[in-house]
Amino acid sequence: MSGSKMYDVVRVSEKKLIGEIIELKGEIASIQVYEETGGIGPGEPVFPTYEPLSVELGPGLMGSIYDGVQRPLDDIMKQAGNSIARGISIPGLDREHKWKFKPIKKEGNKVGGGDIIGEVQETVLVTHKVMIPPNVSGKIMHMKEGEFTVTDVVCVVETEEGEREITLMQKWPVRKPRPCIDKLPPDIPMYTGQRVIDAFFPVAKGGSACVPGPFGSGKTVIQHQISKWADADIILFVGCGERGNEMTDVLLEFPELKDPKSGEPLMKRTLLVANTSNMPVAAREASVYTGITIAEYFRDMGYSVTLQADSTSRWAEAMREISGRLEEMPGEEGYPAYLGTRIAEFYERAGRVKCLGEPDREGFITVIGSVSPPGGDLADPVVQSTLRVVKVFWDLQDRLANARHFPAIDWLSSYSLYTDSLKKWVEENIGKEFQSNVKDAMAILEREAELQEIVRLVGVESLSSEEILLLEVARSIREDFLHQNAFHEIDTYTSTKKQEKMLSAILHLYSGGLSLLKSGKTVDEIVKLPIWERISRMKYIGEKKIEDIDKINKEIDKLMG
Repeated sequence: MSGSKMYDVVRVSEKKLIGEIIELKGEIASIQVYEETGGIGPGEPVFPTYEPLSVELGPGLMGSIYDGVQRPLDDIMKQAGNSIARGISIPGLDREHKWKFKPIKKEGNKVGGGDIIGEVQETVLVTHKVMIPPNVSGKIMHMKEGEFTVTDVVCVVETEEGEREITLMQKWPVRKPRPCIDKLPPDIPMYTGQRVIDAFFPVAKGGSACVPGPFGSGKTVIQHQISKWADADIILFVGCGERGNEMTDVLLEFPELKDPKSGEPLMKRTLLVANTSNMPVAAREASVYTGITIAEYFRDMGYSVTLQADSTSRWAEAMREISGRLEEMPGEEGYPAYLGTRIAEFYERAGRVKCLGEPDREGFITVIGSVSPPGGDLADPVVQSTLRVVKVFWDLQDRLANARHFPAIDWLSSYSLYTDSLKKWVEENIGKEFQSNVKDAMAILEREAELQEIVRLVGVESLSSEEILLLEVARSIREDFLHQNAFHEIDTYTSTKKQEKMLSAILHLYSGGLSLLKSGKTVDEIVKLPIWERISRMKYIGEKKIEDIDKINKEIDKLMG
């Protein structure tokens, strides 16, 4: 055991099962094995590697489907059939595929950690930037151009310690965050094309969001929509401990999705980490770290990365199971006392950063974590620990899903703490009135909730004409703006420009209705005006014809005139 450290990878038994040291007490090490341990008993040999659990980073990541410890599932299926054979060891990156490397730096150039020395066109949508590892600096002695495998040497750097060979691939320990020069404030929004998110509860590029929701509330559809439409270059999806059939849906559907911006398959800029609930519990705990480390690698190239973890509840349950086996003191509901710390460490690896090396560039990791609390209970320790560190909370409600209101995000209990920091960008790029219109719409929805309580108690007859009109406008905001059909070719995505015009038209109709009430019209007469039908069909106006919404405003002006 001499020389072994915490989190070192070891191979257990003659089957060479992959494991990791998670506790050291004197001469005894506790190992969590990432595979099925049936049949393993006392006296089995253990082979140390003296290296921490690491991932391989290089060309070939895009479009791949990995398990929690970066074993390529496609390659395993070709070699071992439909089940993962125990002890199988396949490298994360293909060792035979040759990539065309185009150098940017020349021999004699001085380089440091993070400097981009060349490029590989990995897919039609992703140009892979080959970087000097963070801990290397010196002068380039040799530089090659041509076709190489990920293990071929493409560059030799003379450092103070001697010559260092640079390949297309580098390794990085998953539990150690990759370095950057500086963390920058997240003040640029990441738009998703989903109106309830972009207008009411926006997330910043480099921000973090939490999506708790019970079974059947539409988490998977929201993840698909964000993957497809989010303003990001790279999509990472970590299926952490989800049921096999749910993960199968994702694995079957993602390759079928088209990237709307380019028309290419979405998998050309997507990477999936699949770790289902019937896989060993230890690998589930590792899968989240595997995903975030790969995300940091693409962030360092200057890309905007969106990582979706589904679900962090299963990750927390894996921690609870491992903690129980180690006989650690349990915390709330049996979770380990360090649950909050681990969740915070994970979400803190999100962010907008100034990347290491030259040329100067910014990278973003936006982390969106799904949480599956038992029975949708938001007092669950995992939900509460997550809410302490994330800035956006999208509260999915099954009552909204049952009422066929999708996305089923509750507008009264959800929130975003990025609204103020995004204000300057929104005013400059969308319009000065957008955020104030959102506040007015939210005030109408909150007032509607109060009035509905009164209606339930004493009936609608107790309300004034202005209050009945407000209820109609609130219904329009809910049904014509917040409700969105993910499977309709036009309604599936709404640009911020169109969102601004839609919300403005609804509020303009409200002010027009109040004017008509003062002029002597009744609520019934106002509600029966054909303009309400035009408002309800705004969502089906294509992006190329959004000027038609301005015509609706002119019609409202005529009614008031």
